[in-house]
Amino acid sequence: MSEKKPWAGRFSEPTDAFVEAFTASVDFDRRLYRQDIEGSVAHATMLARQGVLTGAERDLIVAGLERIRDRIERGEFEWSVALEDVHMNIEAALTADIGDAGKKLHTGRSRNDQVATDVRLWLRGEIDEVVGGIERLQHALIDLAEREADTILPGFTHLQTAQPVTFGHHMLAWFEMLTRDRERFADCRKRVNVMPLGAAALAGTTYPVDRQYTARLLGFDRPAENSLDAVSDRDFAIEFTAAGSILMMHLSRMSEELVIWSSAQFGFITLSDAFCTGSSIMPQKKNPDVPELVRGKTGRVYGHLVALLTLMKGQPLAYNKDNQEDKEPLFDTADNLKGCLRVFADMMPAVTCNHENMRAATLKGFSTATDLADYLVRKGLPFRDAHEVVGKAVALGVARGCDLAELSLADLKAFSPLVEDDVFGVLTLEGSVAARDHIGGTAPAQVRAAIRRARERLLG
Repeated sequence: MSEKKPWAGRFSEPTDAFVEAFTASVDFDRRLYRQDIEGSVAHATMLARQGVLTGAERDLIVAGLERIRDRIERGEFEWSVALEDVHMNIEAALTADIGDAGKKLHTGRSRNDQVATDVRLWLRGEIDEVVGGIERLQHALIDLAEREADTILPGFTHLQTAQPVTFGHHMLAWFEMLTRDRERFADCRKRVNVMPLGAAALAGTTYPVDRQYTARLLGFDRPAENSLDAVSDRDFAIEFTAAGSILMMHLSRMSEELVIWSSAQFGFITLSDAFCTGSSIMPQKKNPDVPELVRGKTGRVYGHLVALLTLMKGQPLAYNKDNQEDKEPLFDTADNLKGCLRVFADMMPAVTCNHENMRAATLKGFSTATDLADYLVRKGLPFRDAHEVVGKAVALGVARGCDLAELSLADLKAFSPLVEDDVFGVLTLEGSVAARDHIGGTAPAQVRAAIRRARERLLG
């Protein structure tokens, strides 16, 4: 492979060896080889259609590119730092393989528009994989919600016992978070799927290129409208990383609850051994490493978002060398999103609910106090008065060390004569959750209805 620079005619001395290594991107952008070859095949096909290349030259180029792809995938391709990036490495190898026809492939384009196209082709596929990972996790959550639709646990505000909820309802809350994530990535994909190829370095090209045709060949919705913006735009990368940051924030919130719930102090759930590790010193430990690591990786993705925003804030139009710094944060973001989604989707079906512990915890903290207030309101007492009555009943329960449901009818009637025997149906945990029987409520019947709708949404 020739390592002669494509700009060698202008320069009178070689690039400093350290500068050569410092400015090279091939060590990380080589992962775009499939997309680079795909873009080059489409470009050569278009040039032949426009009469810039002959049919024989096109066929020679396409066959050569396919051989290079096979060499790369067999691990037989020698990557050169001197040739800087994935595109120049492939082009040099092509010329070495097929001769002068390989030199014609670059007609009507620049590395600027080609590599920008590579990144968009790659990211389009990554978005599809991320969306698939989200959907897989959503299916796992729906299945778990269905399995535990009747399971009661305390709902917390300020980490204080608030009201009883069902575990199924809680899982569906996570489902809704992920639905918004899925929609964000789908929307982001629209702006990713715009083709820079044909913008050349910054001003377009004098050759009779057909950008609409190339866009169709590569599955883009349209070519970019402005050549200056096409090569310098990294909004799509920032948008992807922003959507990824929100997704990771959601996974981190889920992780936080899983870590708390699996602790000995709560004991609400048991994570499968396959997703935990032990302690090197304390033999009793079972550490929730997977959710903890997902929580940690969230900060990593946030950092990539800030890095990309900072990268672009000082960029004028057209390409600048700064732009190549978009790839490593983008690659790492995509890799971590896919990894976190995969491990979560594998972990959640194996979660075991400890029903007795959940129930015992829900009976602490007077979780049905609001139900008693609502009961009194339905009997005709103004809510603020009902609130005060229930507060006094809770104070009595605290003094006696018992729950509201354990107070006698006489005790409760002493606070309000409106209380009757039917109050104890209201004060049970099952009665509390069942009473919230409306769309969005925690009643088991509503959870099952929401599960049906959720499955339809995923299929639709």
